[in-house]
Amino acid sequence: MEKPAQTDHEIAEILRRRWSPRAFANKPVEREKLLSILEAARWAASSSNEQPWSYIVATADQPAEFAKMVDCLVPGNQIWAKHAPVLMISVVKTIFSRNGTPNRVAMHDVGAASAQLTAEAMTLGLFVHQMGGIELGKIKIGFALPDNHEPVAALAVGYPGEVSMLPDEKLKEREMAARTRKPLMEFIFTGKFGQPRQ
Repeated sequence: MEKPAQTDHEIAEILRRRWSPRAFANKPVEREKLLSILEAARWAASSSNEQPWSYIVATADQPAEFAKMVDCLVPGNQIWAKHAPVLMISVVKTIFSRNGTPNRVAMHDVGAASAQLTAEAMTLGLFVHQMGGIELGKIKIGFALPDNHEPVAALAVGYPGEVSMLPDEKLKEREMAARTRKPLMEFIFTGKFGQPRQ
């Protein structure tokens, strides 16, 4: 299933086609493709080249590790994400390695890495659904996160599946719903915050 964005201005086709499905095909992600999307994350820009991101990865062919990661999702995400062939959790280091001071833009940087991962996935025929609905405590304890490291989001990765695969009607409706975004004038300002740029 494809849901290309109806943009007001031209953007790259790979970005227009990007969306976050919940239905994933019962097909494993090839190791080389998985490494390629992680390589794309590796080369994202970051403040002072800190690269504050990490990814914990589990694939469906590792049942114990995969089940552990599914258990770290909130129930509303578990019901569909457990069918994706790959699950990841992004983790951010909140201090700079060089001096131990807080890294104010660390969350921005891990977001940039995940965005590059997602774009690379699209070039390979894969889709990514990022999720904020995660169990922070379970992740910290279950995956033994070091001090100054925080879970950020979960990512489901795989080939797109059929809407009929989803377990309930609400999820099917959400999968089929039209994509929407705020107009540019609602978030592009000039002079002062809230003053739209003309």
